[in-house]
Amino acid sequence: MVTIGNDWDGIIGAEFEKPYYQKLREFLKTEYSTRSIYPDMYDIFNALKLTPYSSVKAVIFGQDPYHEPGQAHGLSFSVKKGTELPPSLVNIYKELESDLGISPASSGDLTPWAEQGVLMMNAVLTVRRGSANSHKGMGWESFTDAVIRKLNERTTPIAFILWGANARSKKAYITNPIHGIFESAHPSPLSAYGGFFGSRVFSRVNKFLVENEIPPIDWRIEK
Repeated sequence: MVTIGNDWDGIIGAEFEKPYYQKLREFLKTEYSTRSIYPDMYDIFNALKLTPYSSVKAVIFGQDPYHEPGQAHGLSFSVKKGTELPPSLVNIYKELESDLGISPASSGDLTPWAEQGVLMMNAVLTVRRGSANSHKGMGWESFTDAVIRKLNERTTPIAFILWGANARSKKAYITNPIHGIFESAHPSPLSAYGGFFGSRVFSRVNKFLVENEIPPIDWRIEK
């Protein structure tokens, strides 16, 4: 049985007993024992561990983890300290600078955002080395959709940040009118100029939070 270590255990714990998750668990046992899988098995649920259910102010939803060594550590778009910044994160930092004047950090570790209530979760939580989307369709989507449904039930407003078609498809589960939805193109170099740049998502999310009497997020990352 998986233990998150905070209020998510009571909120989402039943998912770990369901047949789809038991099947996923057996698949992951084989994958981790026979292949290079990211993130480290102890980092899979870092998004939930770092951002308790009751603390969530915003959600940044990604597709699946980075698939090269030393990158993924359980937070969408984030990489371990000392790792070269992936192109999507470079563009996120560019928009952050354009929007709020925050100069790009050299570190791509977004843990400070998670600790302030930004849940950074991928739709699929594991991946094979060098093979994007390799764990798609194995059961993670059922789990992360359940997370979104539980967040939708919250009686305190949440800002849902949906970048790209994959994330936007989750909008169907966000039906509670108190929540805010902020959608745009994905920050990938392939699509960033199609609406991500200039979206001013960081200031808009903070405006939404302040209007709902929720402390804004300090988006700065230490150099």
